[in-house]
Amino acid sequence: MHTPILSAVIALVLWTFVMWFWLYATRIPAIVKGKIKFDPYRPVSEFLDKIPPSARWKADNYNHLHEQPTVFYAVAIMLALLGAGGGLNATLAWVYVGLRVMHSLVQALVNKVEVRFAVFVAASIVLMILAVRAALILFGGPSA
Repeated sequence: MHTPILSAVIALVLWTFVMWFWLYATRIPAIVKGKIKFDPYRPVSEFLDKIPPSARWKADNYNHLHEQPTVFYAVAIMLALLGAGGGLNATLAWVYVGLRVMHSLVQALVNKVEVRFAVFVAASIVLMILAVRAALILFGGPSA
């Protein structure tokens, strides 16, 4: 079964791997340059505190891509299974993916919390709309 919403799902999965690559492409050189040694008997936070913030931002964002987007995956796949993965739902899914990519870029490059939060709220609203639309279809409400 192929529905347009699944393209948005795989796009966000692939973006997550872009961030995975970027985090290691910045973290490993920072560790080598700073001669940072990991001591398994010390708290991990002590190790992470030695890594420059700009290198940590990529890892922070990678972790964020394993939080709220998991709800997106569930809702998008549900919409696909319900036969409602096209039209407005697919458009909203792509808007969500675009906002998550924007969130990643803000966090990874400048990490301005105010901007990042605004993008996060916008993405959250889009996700809520998708979830409500899925619920309306699932529970037999008005056609979404």
